[in-house]
Amino acid sequence: MSCQSNFEQKLSTKVTVLHIITGLHDGGAEAVLFRLCTQDQAYQHHVASLRDAGKYGPLLEAQGVRVTCLSMPRGRVTVSGLWRLWCLIRKERPAVIQTWMYHADLVGGVIARLAGHRNIVWGIRHTTLVPGQSPRTTIWVAKVCARLSRIVPRRIVCCAEKAREVHAKLGYDRDRMQVIPNGYDLSVFQPNPSAGQQVRHALSLDKAEDVIGFVARYDPQKDHDNLLRALAILNGQGICPQCLLVGTGLVARNTILVERISELGLQDLVHLIGCRNDVPALMNALDLHVMSSAFGEAFPNVLAEAMACGTPCVSTDVGDAAEIVGPTGRIVPPRNPEALAKAIRTMLAEKVGPDWTVRREDARRRVSERYSLSQMVDSYHEVWVGHGQHGMDRKSNDEDVK
Repeated sequence: MSCQSNFEQKLSTKVTVLHIITGLHDGGAEAVLFRLCTQDQAYQHHVASLRDAGKYGPLLEAQGVRVTCLSMPRGRVTVSGLWRLWCLIRKERPAVIQTWMYHADLVGGVIARLAGHRNIVWGIRHTTLVPGQSPRTTIWVAKVCARLSRIVPRRIVCCAEKAREVHAKLGYDRDRMQVIPNGYDLSVFQPNPSAGQQVRHALSLDKAEDVIGFVARYDPQKDHDNLLRALAILNGQGICPQCLLVGTGLVARNTILVERISELGLQDLVHLIGCRNDVPALMNALDLHVMSSAFGEAFPNVLAEAMACGTPCVSTDVGDAAEIVGPTGRIVPPRNPEALAKAIRTMLAEKVGPDWTVRREDARRRVSERYSLSQMVDSYHEVWVGHGQHGMDRKSNDEDVK
């Protein structure tokens, strides 16, 4: 049953890609799925969420993408949900089944094979899994997927080189793995000083102030405390940039975070923004985007999004961050607030010099040349059908299900 019961869509002659994803709440993988489905004109896309519609379900349907919710509780697999997924695959007979993230790789991949489907492509969106910090069930599912990687998927898409290396060592079939970096709509993420100034004005920030920020949910993986400690070091040196923390959980009612900010004496510098839908404008409001993550990142969207807006980045060395940023910013070790503070100080000092404009331009150019949305879409086409072919006739669509 569709998440929107009265949803109707005229069937086209395009063949179908069925995407199976754990959920559709706010996250990097979900954002990439949205961009892929809404920008790809060669295929008809249908998204199945193991849980509910989340943030992106309504957004996808508004763009004409069918969405089916299997309504499984978080962290649980139900017989009714598995049955509905099996029936969906048998009814739709998609040309390709593309799964996203560990749980969907396992559940979607196994049910697809039981339903007789063979053209299954897994999607890996993580790098390192840390015992004691990563959920135990996630680690267990990843290890099971490693054992099944030679049986279930035809191909495995990793969003980062680091993800491929880590998962090959975990036991995934290296020969089936291919890296497809995330792609970005450069007409959305672009330099827009006016939008940036509007954000600053709304937050009572002066045009000339140094403003840094981090767009990410509140999670141990993101290590916001690393950034706060770096800010405290800078504050002690008389360097006081305003800092915008944007994302789920970064709100005043997060008492643990608020107490930590107060403990470090940063009440006048840190702004808890919470979730926002105007990320391009926020990126334009920043002089510097700072990612302080400790582990688990694969291809951090926020770095490329900031750079596409002409905002240079400082980042910890996690996932493919160093490859994304390149010479346009600074990379420091994780969990090292002293190094993070030094990189922020060095970058902000460049604002008054002639090279800052060049750095901003280089940041956007790097994203444009390496991570365009069209490049990502074409790469998925090649994985789905091979040889860059963008379409298949209805007969071949049916014959993929044996």
